[in-house]
Amino acid sequence: MTIAQILEKPIRALGGTWDTRRAVTALRDAGHGDGDQRQQEKRAREALRKLDAAGVIVKTDPGSATYRLAE
Repeated sequence: MTIAQILEKPIRALGGTWDTRRAVTALRDAGHGDGDQRQQEKRAREALRKLDAAGVIVKTDPGSATYRLAE
C-alpha cells in the first residue's frame, strides 16, 4: 500500500481541510512517521499531490497546499 493510499483513508473518514501538518499527523498515527520532521512533511506533501492528481482531493486555494475531499 502506498503512502497516498494510507493517507486517503483518514481523509475520507474525517473530511475537512487537509494541509501538510494534518497529513503528517495522520501518517504518524498510521505508523508512518519515519524520519525527521522535514522528511515527514515531504512525504505528506507528495501524498497530497498524488491524491489531488487522482481526483480524491482538490485544492481549496491555488496559493496554498490546503485540500479538501473532492465532491
